[in-house]
Amino acid sequence: MRLSDFEGRWRMSRTVRNTIGPDATFEGLSVFAPDPGGLILTETGEMRIEGQGPMRASRRYLWRETATGLEVFFEDGRFFHRVAGGDAPGTRHHCAPDIYEVAYDFSQWPLWSTAWRVTGPRKDYGMVARYAPVTGPT
Repeated sequence: MRLSDFEGRWRMSRTVRNTIGPDATFEGLSVFAPDPGGLILTETGEMRIEGQGPMRASRRYLWRETATGLEVFFEDGRFFHRVAGGDAPGTRHHCAPDIYEVAYDFSQWPLWSTAWRVTGPRKDYGMVARYAPVTGPT
């Protein structure tokens, strides 16, 4: 995948299955927009946590194309993880004391997904996000 393949708007749906806390869903829009170093990803939408009312949520990441492939950084510039797809194994991010493991699936491009497994002393959940290109008004 090339970084330019992601530019634009994507409808996004995320589910969180939590073994030690409430489950959650997120429905919204992911926008990959150009910035000086590559693309900035802004996710906005509605989050629903089991047992609570809906709330607006958003987050941002920096996506960069490097000699080794695509890399994702936190908004403040700290490295997060590499984007692994195809037959490549997933990748992980250590955020002591927690471990975040992710696998990207581009096999149905332009539909794609991420599957996360997060474990730690106070975390134990799986999270799947599905993306589909937006071709008309949102």
